[in-house]
Amino acid sequence: MLLRVTQFGEPVLREVGKPVENFDASLKQLTQDMLETMYASKGVGIAAQQVGHALQLCVIDLQARGADVDFDYDFDGKKPPLDLLMPLVVANPELKLGRSPLSIYEEGCLSFQGIRGDIERPERVTLTYQDVSGVKHVLKATGFLSRVIQHEYDHLQGILFTDRMDASVKRELKPVLATLKATAKELMSEQKLKPKF
Repeated sequence: MLLRVTQFGEPVLREVGKPVENFDASLKQLTQDMLETMYASKGVGIAAQQVGHALQLCVIDLQARGADVDFDYDFDGKKPPLDLLMPLVVANPELKLGRSPLSIYEEGCLSFQGIRGDIERPERVTLTYQDVSGVKHVLKATGFLSRVIQHEYDHLQGILFTDRMDASVKRELKPVLATLKATAKELMSEQKLKPKF
């Protein structure tokens, strides 16, 4: 089922997610709906906050982008084929940023229609998380996969990619962000939308 993607200005995007405690059929359904919504929006990752749930939960799938972006990974000490690794369902993540060079890449976000900006992030991360069944895994990632993991992890902490933009870029985007925020406020007022927890 397609879910509505929350937009900048909706309070749930600033909520720190609560831990996932029940790895049951409803969680499986939510992650399937999140994936379907992400694919329909042509995204590579989406966090629970972006579909109205303040949870420590996100999904990632780079299969469609595999050939045109550079990344590497180690999953539980092995390197399975990408189609066995993806899509990733990430619950209750712990992120360790590697001591690696920083890189700049233009990011976008499904909750910020039409806005893109250069974001500086570490090239390497180690992600410890639980899958949709509650099984713990360790994923070491570099390049584009590392960047997507960091972007989605930020969402789970209530941090938006615009928070990481250079101050001069944010100043330029201020009128656009104000419009997005006003639109979200109007939508919430019309539909009496409330954040889901």
